[in-house]
This record gives sequence, C-alpha cells and structure tokens, in this order.
Amino acid sequence: MKTWLSLFVWAWACITLFAQNNSYFEVAAEQGDGIFSILRKQGLDPVKHYEEFVKLNEGAIKDGSLLQIGVSYKIPIAKDSFKETGILVKTIQKTEEPLFDKELAQMSLKSEKLRDAVYYLILENKNKNDDGFVHEIVQEVTAALMVHGAKVYVMGDEVPMDSTGQNPLTDTQRMALYTDIINKRYIQNSGKYQRVLVIQANDVSDKENLDVAVYHYNKSDQGQRLAESIQTIFRKNSLDRYSSNVEMVLEDKKNLYLARNILPAISVLTLEKYSKNSKEKIPVRPDKAKFASLISNGILNDYVDLEIEN
Repeated sequence: MKTWLSLFVWAWACITLFAQNNSYFEVAAEQGDGIFSILRKQGLDPVKHYEEFVKLNEGAIKDGSLLQIGVSYKIPIAKDSFKETGILVKTIQKTEEPLFDKELAQMSLKSEKLRDAVYYLILENKNKNDDGFVHEIVQEVTAALMVHGAKVYVMGDEVPMDSTGQNPLTDTQRMALYTDIINKRYIQNSGKYQRVLVIQANDVSDKENLDVAVYHYNKSDQGQRLAESIQTIFRKNSLDRYSSNVEMVLEDKKNLYLARNILPAISVLTLEKYSKNSKEKIPVRPDKAKFASLISNGILNDYVDLEIEN
C-alpha cells in the first residue's frame, strides 16, 4: 500500500512539475529591461500579464519592479502572445514559427475587435529583382491585423522544392500544399471568422506606380464581400478617380484550384506595374506603409461591417 501511495505521490509531483514548466519559458533580462519591456519583447501585453509575471518570478524582482541583468525570468505562455498570433508557416516542412522577433518590442495591442478572426495570407511574388517591397507589405498588413486581436498565418514567402530539392513545385503542387495547410487550421479554428487573401506580385517595386486588382470566386459571397471591401478602399485612394468599377472574377487556374478546394472564403489581390491601358485595374502609388494600410483597412471594414449586420 505504501509503495502504491509513494508511486502516486511521485507521479503527481512529476505531472505538476511538467504542467508548471509548460506554463512558462525563461528569458534572461538585458540592459534596460523592466517588467513591461521584457514582456513586450516576448510579444505579450504587459498590462494583461503583469500580475502573472510577478507571481511567477516572486523573489527574483527587486523593489517590486526592478529586473537584474543576466538573471533568467519566467515568461507566461499565453495564446494572445504576438508570437502565437503572427505565424509563418513553412509549407514544405509544414512547421510554424513566430513571424516577428525583434519587432515585437514595438508592437502593442490596440483593440480586440478582430479577436475571433483568423486570416491566411499567401504571398506569390514573381519579382525578379526582389528588394523586399512586397514582403514588407505582407508583414505590415499582418502586424496591423494582429494588433487588433486577429490570428494571422503567412505562407508562400519561399520557393517550395520537390523531395529531391532540385526542382520547384508546380503550381498545382503548391496549391495542394496551401490547401492542406489551410484546411487543417480552418478545422482547428472552427466557429471563427476565417478568410484567405492571396497577394500576387508580378515584378513590382517601390520605384514605380502600381496597378491593383482584387478578385473573388463567383460562387463565394463571403469572398466577394472581402474583395469588394478592399477594392473600395483602393478606389478611394486611386491615382485615377475615374477608373472603372469592374467586378473581377477569378479565372486563373491555380487560384480557381484554391477557391474550389479550401474551406474558408478566398480573395486574390494582384500587383503589377502601372499601365495606361489597364482600365479595369486601380492605379496607386508605391508607398509601402500606405499600401499596407489600405489592404488592412479593407480587411477590417469587411469584418466590422459583418459584425454590425449580425
């Protein structure tokens, strides 16, 4: 009987220790770190997690708030951490990692209006002389959604290769990968507002004006609604206020593959060099920050308008 009791106590202690160790991770304090800064650098809202941090590190904090350089402090593991809400998905490995690192210290929660929203951003960049322009736009859009409480998965910022590592995947193979990744996460986030936005850039840069078009799948009212919301914002900021208001329906085979096979609604935003002959598209300036804000504002408006209607 004593043996069984001892085994039970030992097992319970192991389970308790394991649970405790999985409720936090440790980070060494650096020069200038206080409770607020160390939490921000780990993607946490310091106001929300201040008390929890103090309890976890009882005895290791001087004068109630001072941290000691080089000492490891326990950081709460939280679902609302920016490390958990801004996620880079490696398509071939099918692994996840935080999208942001050093940038976390500058991010702070503005609202929770997108708390029940999940977005999947797919970057398809055909820029032969990539200067980081489109990549940074995607990052800024992601950050703008995260600070309002959204969860954002980003993928496509790589060239997926086949199992030999010698040949890039075909369009169909890439779309099948995206479909598998998105559908699994869609089920995990069942009951939430979920949308896919594909951003396709064709050899653009921040040196020339851009032509923008936003497409939707003709059998998806939700995808059409998001596309129109983004399109409306861009038209208000167009270089040509007389650009035609044409409904853009998906026709590209790979985008149609996604639309027909993924579970959440999809919209596709394309970027091309400005052309005077492109009357159906929306000409805009290549202002990176402005461009990203137009996309994120269109996404926000779609969600907020839907919430108001419901």
